[in-house]
Amino acid sequence: MASVTGASLILFFLTCAVGILLSAVCGRKRAPLVIAVVGTLSSLLMVLASATVLLTGRNYEAQLWTLDGLGRLTLRLDALSSIFLLAAGIVYFSISLFVRSFVKDQMEDAYPTGRYGVLNFALMASVVLILVASDAPLFLIAWECMSILCFLLLNYEMRQQSDKMAGYIMLAMSEAGFLAVAVAFLILGRMATDFSFSALRAAAAGLSPQALWSVFLLGFFGFGVKAGLVPVNFWLPRSYTAAAPVFIPVFAGVTLNLGFYGILRLNADLVHTSYGTGVLALIVGSITALVGILYATTDNDMKTMLAHSSIENAGIIVAGLGAFLIYRASGQPVAAAIALSASLYHMVNHSIYKTLLFQGTAYVEAETGTRDMDQLGGLIKWMPLTALGFLAGTLSIAALPPFNGFVSEWLTLQVMLRSAELSSSGAKIVFALCGAGLALTAALAVTCFVKVFAMSFLGMRRLDEERRVSEADPATLASLTILAVLCLAFGVLPTYVIPSLDRASMQLAGASASAALVPPFFATAPAHDSLPPAFVAEFHDLGAQVGQRIVAGRGLVVLHRGGAENPVVFAMSTSYMLPVLIGLLLLTYVVIRVWLTRSRRLTRRERWDGGVRRLLPEMTYTATGFSNPVRVIFDAIFRPTTIEDTSETVAEHFRMAIRREKERVHLVDRLVFQPVRSATLLFAHGLAAMHRGHINAYSAYVLLALLLALAAGLMEILWAGPIN
Repeated sequence: MASVTGASLILFFLTCAVGILLSAVCGRKRAPLVIAVVGTLSSLLMVLASATVLLTGRNYEAQLWTLDGLGRLTLRLDALSSIFLLAAGIVYFSISLFVRSFVKDQMEDAYPTGRYGVLNFALMASVVLILVASDAPLFLIAWECMSILCFLLLNYEMRQQSDKMAGYIMLAMSEAGFLAVAVAFLILGRMATDFSFSALRAAAAGLSPQALWSVFLLGFFGFGVKAGLVPVNFWLPRSYTAAAPVFIPVFAGVTLNLGFYGILRLNADLVHTSYGTGVLALIVGSITALVGILYATTDNDMKTMLAHSSIENAGIIVAGLGAFLIYRASGQPVAAAIALSASLYHMVNHSIYKTLLFQGTAYVEAETGTRDMDQLGGLIKWMPLTALGFLAGTLSIAALPPFNGFVSEWLTLQVMLRSAELSSSGAKIVFALCGAGLALTAALAVTCFVKVFAMSFLGMRRLDEERRVSEADPATLASLTILAVLCLAFGVLPTYVIPSLDRASMQLAGASASAALVPPFFATAPAHDSLPPAFVAEFHDLGAQVGQRIVAGRGLVVLHRGGAENPVVFAMSTSYMLPVLIGLLLLTYVVIRVWLTRSRRLTRRERWDGGVRRLLPEMTYTATGFSNPVRVIFDAIFRPTTIEDTSETVAEHFRMAIRREKERVHLVDRLVFQPVRSATLLFAHGLAAMHRGHINAYSAYVLLALLLALAAGLMEILWAGPIN
């Protein structure tokens, strides 16, 4: 099987090289077809390589050439990197189906597709190289290539100055994060024989607590730039909004995940960080999630709203990683394995449903010419299949059962409840506060995506009546359908997904998450040592063994029974929930349509709307009105800056309307970067003032510097005491 993995990776890099060559030489008309065909093949090879490692448990390793002073470059695909490679392969597969039809039908004349193809395949290769690199030099080289290619793909159209500025801000932040990560590797490699990951892992045991904290902070916030963590995420909404529709799913579903991978690889695999680092990660993740969903709920631009939602989901993932670090440092490997599985599960889920939502948004924008939800409405009548796929994505990201977002967020909240087993009262308080914040985040996410779907696809049409809107083409619908089916499959089959993530849990936590979460309720499954037979028998009586002759595996119930300190049982089965929900919907339909209304005659009359003969779109509820209560409640956080008040009058006397334009200043910008910028400008103005003056002032500066030097020397002599 190792040969299958190696052959898949070799073929992948060769396929990317072929894609780069064909995209460079073919014309604009043929480039979308090249991207679609070669991209599909490359993504399938990514999925094959990752699935082979996850299913067999056999890592792949290959030695490359040796660099003087740095050691031998090595490629290694293990369970951790395979999970991220699988998520990237799924995203790229859907994009390859989507890009040809979307560019060909919607924006063929506007996109330099040949250049996009070259950059796209180069980015694919750099992403995979990051995930298979097993030494610091190769990892950093691939990371820098990825950052530069993201900048080029963001700015390859060069349409607006604001888009260029967003790209430059992203590049500057990426370079700052890269420098922080490079310094972290240098600190870690100070006592290592070379810069291979195995040597760095061995050298980490000899680092002092101060050095370990330095490595964690540099790596956490350096990689956190790409992951979108507070306070280094101010670039993300700008860049996502400016990105091309065919590229933004890569931002949200691939490169965002690389930040989580870097945090895990450096701070969980190479270095076993302390208890306090996990607490910091948990707090930062919870704050990031809450801030992200607050801004997503109040934004009416579909693209920008989804960008803020990516920040929210990044916070949930990092909160799970923080809980994993805390439990591992506390000597509770089972709880650590559950926390890590929940975090990785949510990472994969986010990649799937966010790609679905961004592709749906791209098609809506192409058809309607706008992303403003206040101007949309009623689209389900013209694009019902697109709306159905988008609905699957909104249900998933809102964490509603039986879709995949519900499972991973439910597991994350259960991980927060496991804090009762910790001995530290301070840690319990932190877990309680962060758990409450994540619960509020989940509730606001429902509000946010009810607004998105209802205001965009339901209700009355607000677009110009002359604007023609049509259903998506078969290739686009195929991409949306595959992602929607995956959202449902990852939701109703958690007992098959969790064991697939188990090898990474064993690698980093030292315990099995599936053994703790998936009891053997099917008769063919092996015995579960941690659960008493009487306890398992009780769940058998409740029907947990239903379906054992239809599907294989240990069971269809996710269940965990705590220890003596916390004997709480939490159990869930979206597999059984799906037929129950379908049955309830059918029962409701039958009761209403057949039983309650069968004897009633249907009479259609003109509706009465408060005396209004015809309800106009301007009279309906808008996205702004829907989210205004959230904006009012959290106005202390938003605190928008008023720009200008304008009014309309009749005959210069009678006022008709007052309009107030407000500029939103992001919380992170206001609390972090604006004070830093103000202090920097103040210091720069002071230096500038020193360089504008008379010769007497310069002489005074020299005399003052001399006096300070003499005073410092005198203080040193007095401090040293008399000379014997």
